[in-house]
Amino acid sequence: MSAPPTAGDARFFGRAGPFALSDVAAAAGGTTQPCALTLSGVAPLQTAGPEHVSFLDNRKYAPLLETTRAGAVVVHPDLAARVPAGCAAIVTAEPYLGWARVAALFHPTPPPRPGRHPTAVVDAEAQVDPSAEIGPLAVIGARASIGARCRIGPAAVIGEGVVLGADCRIGAHASVSHALVGARSYIYPGARIGQEGFGFATTANGFVTVPQLGRVVIGDDVEIGANSTVDRGSIQDTVIGAGTRIDNLVQLGHNVHLGRCCVIVSQAGISGSTVVEDFVQVGGQAGLTGHLHIGRKARIGAQGGIMTDVPAGADVVGSPAMPVREFFRQVATLRRLAGRAPGTAGSNQAGGPPVENKTSD
Repeated sequence: MSAPPTAGDARFFGRAGPFALSDVAAAAGGTTQPCALTLSGVAPLQTAGPEHVSFLDNRKYAPLLETTRAGAVVVHPDLAARVPAGCAAIVTAEPYLGWARVAALFHPTPPPRPGRHPTAVVDAEAQVDPSAEIGPLAVIGARASIGARCRIGPAAVIGEGVVLGADCRIGAHASVSHALVGARSYIYPGARIGQEGFGFATTANGFVTVPQLGRVVIGDDVEIGANSTVDRGSIQDTVIGAGTRIDNLVQLGHNVHLGRCCVIVSQAGISGSTVVEDFVQVGGQAGLTGHLHIGRKARIGAQGGIMTDVPAGADVVGSPAMPVREFFRQVATLRRLAGRAPGTAGSNQAGGPPVENKTSD
């Protein structure tokens, strides 16, 4: 079965609208020329029709803009002149942000369906707001507090004493224990929040587990991706600041403290007691050892190995990590040395051009 030519397959995504061009422009935070145009959905530049709105944020795709059949396009002022005739330009300095808001206009998050599925298990001591949705096979523990309009997905487990603020979403098969979660936070399917941290004392005969007596404290508007894990603190709390975005398959150790609006990309791991200040970005598969301090707005490249503190605003990459410019100077030096080394590809001992290796027919 071929994919539909527009975004938002009705089998999976609810749709609102249609909307007047002026309403779409207002949602995007942009400006447009007055026009009696009505738009009914969103679509990519290459498949959009006159009833659709599209966007362009990456100049790489500018040729698609010139041939699009979209009714309107969200664009940066620098590209407005390239919008073809018959297509309305919605001009904004932040087209990707504008697009996010337009897409949400046409495809808003569906509201919860208040009530409890008959197969859900809700402890008598739990406090569940009447407007919350409790899905099939979900489990809500004693003294848990589920805020207004929360959505608890199928087979999700909310442990004893957990607090969820208003408008939280807990995905299917996720589990949350020993945690206080702020409003409008989304914990994706399969995530594990609040399990014991990796703490033990070493003895001559093996290991003794150290009780993990802290919590996980999650701010407002946080997203934690599918199958990610966040350990509760050992004696302090593990903290995730408001607005932070955590990708799928991320591991946060006990006592980690993330600031506001951090971005942690897939398969990254942050070891225990590391402090990450506000607006830090951590690339995919990066690894941070424990008890470090990562300064505000630092950026850590993919697969970076972080073994020492990173100052505020620094860009580091490599393992062990180093400033980006230093890293690429070293790479360039190694390539020059490799190109001159006897017996390496692209060189010969005489220093001349590589000799072609021919065999007889």
